[in-house]
Amino acid sequence: MADKPENAPEHCPGKESENAGKGDACQGCPNQSICASSAPKAPDPAIAEIGEKLSSIRHKVLVLSGKGGVGKSTFTAHMAHGLATDESKQVAVLDVDICGPSMPRVMGVEGEQVHQSGSGWSPVYIEDNLCVMSVGFLLASLDDAVIWRGPKKNGLIKQFLRDVDWGELDYLVIDTPPGTTDEHISIVQYLSQANVDGAVVVTTPQEVSLMDVRKEINFCRKVELPILGVVENMSGFVCPSCKVESVIFPPSTGGAEKMCADLNIPFLGKLPLDPRIGKCCDEGRSFLSEVPNSPASQAFRDIINKIRVHCGDSTLEKETGEVTMDVS
Repeated sequence: MADKPENAPEHCPGKESENAGKGDACQGCPNQSICASSAPKAPDPAIAEIGEKLSSIRHKVLVLSGKGGVGKSTFTAHMAHGLATDESKQVAVLDVDICGPSMPRVMGVEGEQVHQSGSGWSPVYIEDNLCVMSVGFLLASLDDAVIWRGPKKNGLIKQFLRDVDWGELDYLVIDTPPGTTDEHISIVQYLSQANVDGAVVVTTPQEVSLMDVRKEINFCRKVELPILGVVENMSGFVCPSCKVESVIFPPSTGGAEKMCADLNIPFLGKLPLDPRIGKCCDEGRSFLSEVPNSPASQAFRDIINKIRVHCGDSTLEKETGEVTMDVS
């Protein structure tokens, strides 16, 4: 029997019932509003719709960070560029950092507009096999602030997932804001029937960043979101001239690699600092294409290959010529 509040009327449906606060017996009851607010809510029908909509996308990867400023959006953009260097792959980026949408600038499509057709919103294409969708395309001015409460943010995320004409994709890479906020809860909930491959967590070596990343990892475990691995960004500065590496942010507690060993999660690798990465992002160009032989570019490619392996990408060919089997 459903649990009933104290002083309940004779025919009280119980506060765990779907009719809590709604039945005839509830009228005039002092607990009506309390019971109505605690009644179990039916699942959002959009969850199933999104699952069906995204069924034509083979791999979905979220990029998370516990703290802002660790290079998460930079990594997202270059992960997408790196995946798209394989011309047989169709890749898309979804920017759900509603209040700080940087993808249009980083991907070199700032100022573009989203067009709508009978099949939904059309993402903005950077290359024939690489596109992006962001709230940045919907703002009247580049300087407009998005001052929204949670429900409106969640509604836009739902629209991006359900109403964008993504088509058939090999990879959808989702850039999220820092922390464990409304956007994270919503994106995980809406993707609960979409067979998400998992999350890549980006950090820097300092303990002040790792503290927040541990919280992000705990969030992933609580919502049952698989963790593909952790990337340590800005782990050292490699001089473009002499190639000597200097440690800018000393890992006082062992850095991301030790944290991953302690928490038993994959460590994907380290990305060195290179001022040319920031310059390419400001100018909307791919660092991997502009400076392909740099240590940072090679580190990006190694990490991207590991992510593809974790996703069970059966078409991945390693430099040795070996083909990784599909384990999905």
